[in-house]
Amino acid sequence: MNQDFSIIHLLLNASWVVQAVVLLLMGVSVASWTAIFRKAIALKQIKSLNENFERDFWSGTSLNDLYASATSNAKLAGPMERIFASGMREYQKLRERRISDSAVLMDGARRAMRASYQREMDAIESQLSFLASVGSVSPYVGLFGTVWGIMHAFTGLASMQQVTLAKVAPGIAEALVATAIGLFAAIPAVLAYNRFSRDIERVAIRLDTFMEEFSNILQRNVGSQSTSGH
Repeated sequence: MNQDFSIIHLLLNASWVVQAVVLLLMGVSVASWTAIFRKAIALKQIKSLNENFERDFWSGTSLNDLYASATSNAKLAGPMERIFASGMREYQKLRERRISDSAVLMDGARRAMRASYQREMDAIESQLSFLASVGSVSPYVGLFGTVWGIMHAFTGLASMQQVTLAKVAPGIAEALVATAIGLFAAIPAVLAYNRFSRDIERVAIRLDTFMEEFSNILQRNVGSQSTSGH
């Protein structure tokens, strides 16, 4: 009695509920891998753009030149450059309104940068919740398919006079495929989520540090301009 226990054969002979669960998990797995590749490419690009801007920022280029470059290149700029542009834009608007109070100038620039930082982080963290959901829910969806498949197999055996392992094995095997595919979808999503979370945390720390350093530079500029004004 040679029975075909290949995954394809088992799935073709499984109940429609198990087949539906497997199709759902395979679709989720494809979407998960797509999100993983996109996020990996996006984070690599963000890191490169931030490093390039940081190098230009500390190269001695004037703030006005950096701001002009940032505004003309807004669509291709990285998060750090856009945060810088937001702070500089608010700072210059306040200066144009003849505001010389350093506290007001710095508070406006910091609030503008903090709002831009929040927008950037929201964009960077996109898809992470999807990967977390895939990693936590997929095994349970697969387990549901397995439980349903085993129930279906045993109810089919109830009408048989003689039950042997050869008759039970195919039904249980096809049910266990759902759990295997659930784990196949979940494991990469969990690993990717943990890796991306660490990378995004590093990006957040770097952006936060830059905002503090840029605020200090603006503070010195405000102080020097107020001193020269006297």
